[in-house]
Amino acid sequence: MELKIMNLTKQFADLTAVDHISLTMTEGVYGLLGVNGAGKTTLMRMLCTLLTPTEGKITFNGKDIFLMDGDYRKILGYLPQEFGFYPEFTVNDYLLYIASLKGIRPAVAKKRVRELTVKTGLSKVSGRKMKKLSGGMKRRAGIAQAMLNNPKILILDEPTAGLDPNERIRFRNLISELSEDRLVLLSTHIVSDVEYIANDILLMKDGGILHRGTAADLIQSMPETVWRCFVEKSKVSSFMKKYKVSNIRSEPYGAQLRIISGEKPLPDAVEEEASLEDVFLYYFGEKAGENDAAI
Repeated sequence: MELKIMNLTKQFADLTAVDHISLTMTEGVYGLLGVNGAGKTTLMRMLCTLLTPTEGKITFNGKDIFLMDGDYRKILGYLPQEFGFYPEFTVNDYLLYIASLKGIRPAVAKKRVRELTVKTGLSKVSGRKMKKLSGGMKRRAGIAQAMLNNPKILILDEPTAGLDPNERIRFRNLISELSEDRLVLLSTHIVSDVEYIANDILLMKDGGILHRGTAADLIQSMPETVWRCFVEKSKVSSFMKKYKVSNIRSEPYGAQLRIISGEKPLPDAVEEEASLEDVFLYYFGEKAGENDAAI
């Protein structure tokens, strides 16, 4: 199985949302990591044939996905960042309705819905109306609908947006379980969403791919060093302006700062092992935080 992107570009008036991207993906979990506005959603919408490229081509096993048309959509599962549902439908009715839209025969649909409600942890709420579900349960219903046709390609756009840390962990574990024998592309601005489950991480910025590799590869790609040092309270602000600070821990007379810099920020600074969050800060200039939806 091979999904190939060749010189892919999408232009909106004077904005280039996706800028001449070329990638080849096979089975496994791919994490598309970048800040909001990097072009992740535009790229994913083209991969789902919802947007036509301005330039370039996407092929699945050598065939143009736009020419494959319905044959491609049969092997595709998609969870957009915001997905629509009828609030009065129960979870079971919603999934059966989506199955009918996907052309799945009723007998097959009922069996598939039963399997997926168990797999996604929705069994106990299958008779509950969609509008009564928590954010985490709605996202589970979203991934269940994406899996109804047992897709070879599963595309998830910001699937953990708005979830609390515990739900996010459960959702990541679910994605790992569902990733066997298929290609999963997961976009996010939250480092922890891809750090432990993605075989391959793609850093996306300004419509292009900056770097690609495992978490270890990306950490190695960072040319600067991570330092830990104590800074007096009166100097914290100036250090924040001068350096990229990935973490601050307040102490009685100042703060312990985690700084990314090519030079030693203070004589007593101690070198630390870099993390994927440090890489995110280095390339994107913002701290990757669990609760910061702007990163």
